[in-house]
Amino acid sequence: MDSRAQLTKTTVFLHWIIALAIIGSLGFGLYLEDLPGSPDKGALIGIHKSIGVLILVVALYRIYWRIRNGFPQRLTPVADWQEKAATLVHLILLAGTVLMPISGIFMSVGGGHSVAVFGLEVIPAQGEIEWMGDLGHLLHGLGGKIMIAAILLHVAAAVKLWLFTKDSTMQRMLGRKVS
Repeated sequence: MDSRAQLTKTTVFLHWIIALAIIGSLGFGLYLEDLPGSPDKGALIGIHKSIGVLILVVALYRIYWRIRNGFPQRLTPVADWQEKAATLVHLILLAGTVLMPISGIFMSVGGGHSVAVFGLEVIPAQGEIEWMGDLGHLLHGLGGKIMIAAILLHVAAAVKLWLFTKDSTMQRMLGRKVS
């Protein structure tokens, strides 16, 4: 179990694998948005969808892990408004790791496409479901912008704690024991 002094290897691994996968998927998604339609773009979208489904699986496990372990204890006291903002950002990030892939699945299924993970079909094409495609598109676009803002706030807070507050949270997130 996580302690104030040290996070488990599982907690650290889940944090960083989700962080890298989400940041990569957001960047890749922004890149895909600007590409003209082509067979190559379709193949890249397939990779994006595959990674999204994998993120969903890992994110669900991460949420289970977080519920089981609770949130890590704060190492340095902060102002009440900062505590509330940090809690909100963490909840947005956790929810986004699930809702972004689900909204992508809605876009795909609603658009009449299958959902596959690197060629292995997990949800077959059902024909177009307009409301689902529209909802998925809206949530995926809006969710992406919210996730980017939340990630920037999260990183800014981590840098502030590390450089200015001289808090050991970053060391703890790198798997090191802190006092």
